[in-house]
Amino acid sequence: MGKLVLGLSAYYHDSAAVLVRDGKPIAAAQEERFTRKRHDPAFPAEAVKYCLAEGGVGLDDVDAVAYYEDPKLKFGRVLTSFAASSPFSLEAFTRVLPEWTSWKRDTVGRVRRSLADLGLGAVPEINVRRHHESHAASAFLPSPYESAAVLCIDGVGEWATTTLWHGQGSRIRHLAEIRYPHSLGMLYSAFTYFCGFKVDSGEYKLMGLAPYGVPRYADVIRQHLIDVKDDGSFRLNMSNFEFLRGQVMTGRGFEQLFGGPRREPESPLTEREFDLAASVQLVTEEVVLKLARTAREMTGEANLCLAGGVALNCVANGKVIQEKIFDSVWVQPAAGDAGGALGAALMVATELGAPRAHLAEGGDGMSSSLLGPGFSDEEIARFLDDLGVPYTRLDEESIAKHVAEELATGKIVGWFQGRMEFGPRALGARSIIGDPRDVDMQSTMNLKIKFRESFRPFAPSVLAEEVEEYFDLHQESPYMLVVAPVAKQRRLDAEESAQATGLDRLKVHRSTIPAVTHVDHSARVQTVTASSNPTYHRLLTAFKQVTGCPVLVNTSFNVRGEPIVATPYDAYQCFMRTNIDLLALGNFLLNKADQPAWREQGDWRKEIALD
Repeated sequence: MGKLVLGLSAYYHDSAAVLVRDGKPIAAAQEERFTRKRHDPAFPAEAVKYCLAEGGVGLDDVDAVAYYEDPKLKFGRVLTSFAASSPFSLEAFTRVLPEWTSWKRDTVGRVRRSLADLGLGAVPEINVRRHHESHAASAFLPSPYESAAVLCIDGVGEWATTTLWHGQGSRIRHLAEIRYPHSLGMLYSAFTYFCGFKVDSGEYKLMGLAPYGVPRYADVIRQHLIDVKDDGSFRLNMSNFEFLRGQVMTGRGFEQLFGGPRREPESPLTEREFDLAASVQLVTEEVVLKLARTAREMTGEANLCLAGGVALNCVANGKVIQEKIFDSVWVQPAAGDAGGALGAALMVATELGAPRAHLAEGGDGMSSSLLGPGFSDEEIARFLDDLGVPYTRLDEESIAKHVAEELATGKIVGWFQGRMEFGPRALGARSIIGDPRDVDMQSTMNLKIKFRESFRPFAPSVLAEEVEEYFDLHQESPYMLVVAPVAKQRRLDAEESAQATGLDRLKVHRSTIPAVTHVDHSARVQTVTASSNPTYHRLLTAFKQVTGCPVLVNTSFNVRGEPIVATPYDAYQCFMRTNIDLLALGNFLLNKADQPAWREQGDWRKEIALD
């Protein structure tokens, strides 16, 4: 059976479980996908049950459990932070202290009890790793490199906010770190909050908003908020931040610097928010580039691995690649806290003697991040028959051809195929797809499908063999974590009025694939190969045969405020509650026009066993 390690992250956000066999992840999922609570921080009971079922094992078969951070060190940081900001932090301290004294200091004990409560066997030894060590292991150990520089940047773990490592063989060596409260992730989250978005989820919105503005506040940020050295090390001016006090991210300091109070959530966006987003994005890129150059100098490596929440800033990742600081860059697809469960498990697995076997096979060790639940055609047929809805069953080639033809007429398709993705991105397994040539596709998807802000950009999936025909990108980007310019030969000589500002810039068509071309001619690219995802590659190929275009719009199969769909029921529910035209569930095709009126009732839910 080989050595088995169960990795866990829990109790902050994006709880997850991962099962690793002989150093290879064989199952991984975030708890939110099962509970339908976005960013669910609870103990990942359902994710654990899935991983063990996928592996065909019980807890008795698991050699070790790996937890992604050290609760005792984290408690020490919390106490120190509150003491440093006393008496202003007293209210927040009295609010969180009972939770820490009752169970958080003994998080490992709670994990042990929660595992025992599952009734799936005796709980093995729990191995505690440090937060940034887990990030670093998740970045390097499944990467395609024998050796590499490793850079981890996030909000905060126990104390570390930025760490640099050197990965060689199966070892990662810690080289340098920046400690809390000096945090690039916290800086970005402060602007997320000040612009009226939710911290720990709205950062994507801020990044998408940045190209609509001009970075006129960048000097203010450099002069009053963050002092950055040539090597990328930095310090925040804490007098202008409030997060140490535990109540909010920003206060009077930000208001004085940026001309008034924070934007109220859901209120209209103004030029100030556009320009604030552009400014903090520029400063973030500057810091990341300096850190990358230091990583190259300190390690002498030609390859870079990235993880941590800031590694989800795909614009900054793209800048690192464009600057050619490294020959190649690999980003962990679950770069946030969910990926910490993976890194912790891989770290323990290597200590138990597991090899990095994927290196001999070529490519990375993530199985294209398709590590979540999958459903057979028989299971899907049983679900649809029990639900009593009309469908057409096709073979693999036919469904790809039929969906491609429908996409070419402007139809929007829910695409539910194979195993679910691990991480925040839909990669062609749980995706909503459309025609990138359609000038109305972005607004249609945002407003009528996703029910979200009109400015949010959509990502293109492209056949890997065609990527340079459409994008200025000269390496693979399988996990949609790199932004690249649209190729010049695909751009249009569109005239943009000098008076066009803010969201008015959305109306300008900038390329032959306008639905995936952002206002700065950029796109968050996913490259697809026949080996990484043969089903999705087959669809892209069919769409090229029909239209001559090897690109599709790819957005996650969910609506605003909900996690990505996990089961056929989730997919059907989303299909019927939105303006999606067609649903492809495995080899089954459902047409919205043929479906009975949707009646959402709790007892309609059909659970499908994960056996």
